[in-house]
Amino acid sequence: MEQAPEGSRASTGSGSGSASASGRPRPEERLERAVRTAEQALIEYEIAVETFRIEVENFSRLHHQKLGPMYTRLDELDAQIAEAKAARTGDPEDIRAAHDARARVMPMPNVEELFHDWLDSDGLSPEATAMLTEQPVRAPERVRPSDEARKLYRELARKAHPDLAQDEKERARRDEFIARVNAAYGRGDETLLRELAEEWAAGPAPQERRPSRSEELYARLEWLTHRKELLTMVARDLEESAIGAMLRMAPDDPDRLLDEIAEQLLAQVAEREAELVALTA
Repeated sequence: MEQAPEGSRASTGSGSGSASASGRPRPEERLERAVRTAEQALIEYEIAVETFRIEVENFSRLHHQKLGPMYTRLDELDAQIAEAKAARTGDPEDIRAAHDARARVMPMPNVEELFHDWLDSDGLSPEATAMLTEQPVRAPERVRPSDEARKLYRELARKAHPDLAQDEKERARRDEFIARVNAAYGRGDETLLRELAEEWAAGPAPQERRPSRSEELYARLEWLTHRKELLTMVARDLEESAIGAMLRMAPDDPDRLLDEIAEQLLAQVAEREAELVALTA
């Protein structure tokens, strides 16, 4: 996580709540309140972005597992159809189109990792073949954090967020801890999140903030604003991605959307197969 500028962290020491001789809050007090509000808003926003990133990542994996074999089958059928047409006509354009179609289904590095064991040495794995023939198939693994996991994650992120650190040593401790929290949340591991909550509660208490000057508070606000802008860019990229757009179409039931797409792809596979049979008859 990006670090705030040196010496720019806000203070909430015991002297920060005093008023000026006129009875009005000191400028530093108003700035401190603004900084605290901005910090909490940023943490909430960061939690929302991270939660959506996990949803996009999980949905992307499920999308590849469930639909990847169908896209592979469609590419193979397109290549066979183009080759059958080229064999019939002998036209240079048809031959070029057939070569291009075949190139699209050539094996690529790490394709097995991309489809998460859906491919074997002979082509489609038994699970993929079963799906294409509408036979029963094992459900792809889906990681979706429970409500309790979300609650634990939010509480830990608020308490242990690195932006609340007062020095570099404390920031490093929080960075390492939050990395473990993020990993547990990404796996939906509710038990580990509870253990991490107990670990944090038993750990060293955060140091008290010491009074800071107005220019330091201004710098802190500036950094928080910059950080929010960066997170906004990350959120926009996630929302505009193909998977993010699909999630926005069916946020409450993305599995149903996958089923609908699978039905459409199976229909396209049937159409391509019929077309290939007609060309090779």
